[in-house]
Amino acid sequence: MIQASAGCTVSIHYTGTLADGSVFDRSTGREPLTFRMGAGQIIPGLEAALDGMGVGETKIVTIPADQAYGPYHEQAIQTVPRDMIPDGIPLDLGSALQLQAPNGSLIPVTVTALSDVMVTLDANHPLAGKDLTFAVEIIAIA
Repeated sequence: MIQASAGCTVSIHYTGTLADGSVFDRSTGREPLTFRMGAGQIIPGLEAALDGMGVGETKIVTIPADQAYGPYHEQAIQTVPRDMIPDGIPLDLGSALQLQAPNGSLIPVTVTALSDVMVTLDANHPLAGKDLTFAVEIIAIA
């Protein structure tokens, strides 16, 4: 039996839940998630949990935050004057925006607070600082 290992292309179905049991993502009703093992295409803890599994195998695994999206960083939150946001950019709570860093790279942020004069932007991944539980099934290995 072929087992998931570095260099293999693996397809999985999964359901991801938080500590309170709420579902943050699932592949049900769509194509399986397909990725190459060892290429850094999925979170490290999940990839490690899949290593050695075969087609048809299932597993429930909890991935600590440091092996998922990392810790939550307070310094990744920035409050800026509203007039620094270009006109025409919609500002609503929860809006996903991109900032351009001095080196030209794009930084995804989420609007977390608004007032008439200030906007709070959070550059943390929405799942940063959270342990994640995945119920996974290996669908295919190539």
